[in-house]
Amino acid sequence: MFSRKNLKLLTDPINKNNPITIQVLGICSALAVTVKLKPAFVMALSVVFVMAMSNVIISLLRKTIPNRIRIIVQLVVIAALVIIVDEILKAYVFDISKQLTVFVGLIITNCIIMGRLEAFALANKPWPSLLDGIGNAAGYGAILIIVAFFRELFGSGTIWNVQVIPDSFYELGYVNNGMFILPPMALIVVGVIIWVQRAKNPELQEEN
Repeated sequence: MFSRKNLKLLTDPINKNNPITIQVLGICSALAVTVKLKPAFVMALSVVFVMAMSNVIISLLRKTIPNRIRIIVQLVVIAALVIIVDEILKAYVFDISKQLTVFVGLIITNCIIMGRLEAFALANKPWPSLLDGIGNAAGYGAILIIVAFFRELFGSGTIWNVQVIPDSFYELGYVNNGMFILPPMALIVVGVIIWVQRAKNPELQEEN
């Protein structure tokens, strides 16, 4: 069940085949929902649920879906799962749901999810598809959380809306860096993550 091959489905997308830093997919979310750590964490969990379940469902249906309508079927499955997630967020974390606004709905068109359904779930059994979905969503979510951590820390002086930079720092003249709240800063942080990742993994560097 957890063979080496299956474990790679979980671990590779977190590092050496990360959908954001390696495949450069899902960048819009990194811009939109990473000003604060809490919304980024909730978004990451939402994507894990949607991607894992959609992978399993499409894998179960893979032999019955006509090829000419497979994209429509995939969108219907993803949309149904996103509606479930959206209703749960509205019921239990309404404040976060308001912060995420349309971006939960945009999970439907997330290229990472569609890509894994096309490239993996349609050709593999449910268990590997589940692991693949969790792994890719976890890799995606990890980048969101890392970016949100630094943006909230340096942009607002808080972590999870709790002040972590002492008042004494502000009394000495420390000022929160408003640039971290701006969307372009998310790309810069992602760029730094890519640089660190490739510096630690020389095999990821492109040959000249």
